[in-house]
Amino acid sequence: MPEGTVSIIGLGYVGLPLALAFAEKGIRVIGIDKDANKVRMLKKCKSYVEDIVDEEIERNHRFFYPTTNFSALSTSEAVIICVPTPLSKTKEPDISYIIAAASEVSKYLRPGMLVVLESTTYPGTTEEVLKDIFEKNGLKAGKDFCLAFSPERVDPGNKVFNVKNTPKIVGGVTKECTEKACKLYEMICEKVVPVSSASAAEAAKLLENTFRAINIGLANEFAQLCHRMGLDVWEIIDAASTKPFGFMPFYPGPGIGGHCIPVDPLYLSWKAKLFNFRTRFIELADEINSKMPEYVVYRVFEVLNGSGKSIKGSNILVMGVSYKKDVGDVRESPNLEVIKLLLEKGAKVIYNDPYVPEFFHFEVKWCSQELTQKLLSEVDCVLILTAHSSYDWDLVAENANLILDTRNVTNAISSEKIHRL
Repeated sequence: MPEGTVSIIGLGYVGLPLALAFAEKGIRVIGIDKDANKVRMLKKCKSYVEDIVDEEIERNHRFFYPTTNFSALSTSEAVIICVPTPLSKTKEPDISYIIAAASEVSKYLRPGMLVVLESTTYPGTTEEVLKDIFEKNGLKAGKDFCLAFSPERVDPGNKVFNVKNTPKIVGGVTKECTEKACKLYEMICEKVVPVSSASAAEAAKLLENTFRAINIGLANEFAQLCHRMGLDVWEIIDAASTKPFGFMPFYPGPGIGGHCIPVDPLYLSWKAKLFNFRTRFIELADEINSKMPEYVVYRVFEVLNGSGKSIKGSNILVMGVSYKKDVGDVRESPNLEVIKLLLEKGAKVIYNDPYVPEFFHFEVKWCSQELTQKLLSEVDCVLILTAHSSYDWDLVAENANLILDTRNVTNAISSEKIHRL
């Protein structure tokens, strides 16, 4: 088991909870992030991650040392990399953050050190990219230092599963690397699941989110078919869900968003091309899910037209801009694309989101409008895109002139002015 200091590179929604989990066990943790503002907030015991409260940082501050200085790695026995892995504009993997972090680690790599990558990436990154970077200084992975991959499994807003009780997959570049990384995570995780290699661990993470993306794509396509057939997709999914075996419900919506589901399957698809293999399910699901904002705008056009109104010039209130309920994350949120398309159609758009008081998009600062009876009654259409728990759906239904509900939150309310996806 690694003794001494553990360093976490990247103090976002993955790295910060991980750092605090180690600190809670009385382990000295150095948290490194290039964002000086984040480091300043952490030093003041202030959280910027929704799932972490200020008191948790304050409670563990004696063992947690946030900094922007990579030289702090010189005292570390184990280093965990938790940096972003976005897609490029051409939907290809962008591992530049991983490479930059690895380059910094390589400056302080020494015999006996353990390095673990947690950033979601394509199979082979740890062994083909990181290993080469680290071995340039003469040290050998599996002999002089240990190298492994352990995918993050953070679900923002989830009140049940966290770093401690979510099983941790670990795969090293050698058996010894796997064993040493497992011992590290056994210090904070209830269950650690070793696999045969780093590539296997990388692939497992991608399969998890590809499974979700494909099934959401099926639900989205099925919703469009049901609308054509005059059927209630929500009723049908609920009915199918009564089967106690062989069925798992997935639900339609305005699209997929966040840090994982829209991105991870395309990492796998990109890697497959290197083996002359086409991932048709993944590509089709991506196409369907990516087109959902257009379908939502088409439905807005339909419901407005049915009330004798044109989408051009109509006042539309968007409820929710974050990609999922009860979080303030707008990364890859399909709701922003819906707003963009509505504006292109000539609609006048405002929004309310208690978790996102403001955001910058389309080179404009957007501010959340207070949700009042007056506001609801003045707009031509209320478009429900995110089902935050704090929303009063009865208030919305009573005061809105027209509603398009893409999340089925008004299912218990019977009204001719309510339309569902």
